Amino acid sequence: MIIRGTRVLANGRLGPSAIHVLYGVISAVTEFGETRGDDDIIEAGDDVVMPGLVDTHVHVNEPGRTEWEGFTSATHAAAAGGITTIYDMPLNSIPATTSVRALAAKRDAAAGNCIIDVGFIGGVVPGNANELEGLHAQGIRLFKCFLVPSGVEEFPAVTETDLRIAMPVLRRLDATLMVHAELPGHINAALHGDPRRYRTYLASRPASAETEAIALIIRLAAELGTRVHIVHVSSAASLPQIREARQRGIRITCETCPHYLTFAAEEIPDGATQFKCAPPIRSRADRELLWDAVLTGDIDMIASDHSPCPPGMKLRETGDFLHAWGGIASLQVSLPSVWHEGRKRGLTVDRLARLMCEAPAQLAGVSERKGRLAQGFDADLFIWQPDAPVAVNAATLYHRHAVSPYDGLTLTGSVTATFARGNAVFHDGRITASIRA
Repeated sequence: MIIRGTRVLANGRLGPSAIHVLYGVISAVTEFGETRGDDDIIEAGDDVVMPGLVDTHVHVNEPGRTEWEGFTSATHAAAAGGITTIYDMPLNSIPATTSVRALAAKRDAAAGNCIIDVGFIGGVVPGNANELEGLHAQGIRLFKCFLVPSGVEEFPAVTETDLRIAMPVLRRLDATLMVHAELPGHINAALHGDPRRYRTYLASRPASAETEAIALIIRLAAELGTRVHIVHVSSAASLPQIREARQRGIRITCETCPHYLTFAAEEIPDGATQFKCAPPIRSRADRELLWDAVLTGDIDMIASDHSPCPPGMKLRETGDFLHAWGGIASLQVSLPSVWHEGRKRGLTVDRLARLMCEAPAQLAGVSERKGRLAQGFDADLFIWQPDAPVAVNAATLYHRHAVSPYDGLTLTGSVTATFARGNAVFHDGRITASIRA
């Protein structure tokens, strides 16, 4: 099979190319016209052909909470959004992925229910340091911890004492610790006010909870030498210390999420709990400074933090921000939301690929075969129309529940086809693949 077009992002440049696929792998990247008579040629025309997106922050929740989200619905939503690899977070499923035995249960649940590649992230919780090496031996390279209660009892938060036990193990394994960076003391001290008002919730999780948590992680990473990754940076105040830590040679990366780059606190209506996430969506000023950091490279990547739940848990009837579940369902709309806002600020297609393909693949340790269109890489790619409008209707998105803060928005950048290891999994608005893995 050959996929060719006039705007193919391959081997570091955007231009006319032909991607040759054999047995799910890119066998060659050639000039546009270099084909044979027996080739099955897919013409992309002037649409953009890009590497499949890699999302390293997805809450699938199966097994145990499959009514929240499952592998079938999640991988369908991903494919429709140009995502060809996801990494499943260790919490919200039962059991949480904090042991080798739990990882086996997770893999059993995924088997036969995925149309794209799915990797797994291990958990770091109090008392499971003796499981980390076994998880690593099973292929786990990323490990997630919370410094604040996660919202589910199966995945408790860690303290500095816990981290001092786990981080040396991860350093020895050359694994990466992903950190939900908020400290609970700042949050507990601020819980007051009308729970229907968004500003009450925003005040309950101040930026200081994030900045001081990151300071703790930087201090431990400097002392213990562990590679760390800060997930979902929401506050621009967090960025200077991350930049300074890098300058000191500390191995630290960070991400932000589409919702922090799209929405602003001033625009969120009271009672609109579909916008609740943790850490919270902050001010317009934060949004613009996060965009600056995305474009300059201070923020390494963008990941969805797709975290759905049953609609009732959002408490839409009461609009109670303090008690509603915090999580945003965004897997299918990650690309158009980021592109819609980014192109206004100078985001280019090649920079987009760095943020949502290459850098996440590097974080996950799969950059030798994913994140780029080049010979020898998996034939993971998607075709999209960067100028086409995308009218978001939550009821037609593939994730399990029709709840999303993007509902009703018109974004930009329509995916027309997605290929995972050479298999056409999405085309012309519908899932086209049978379950394969």
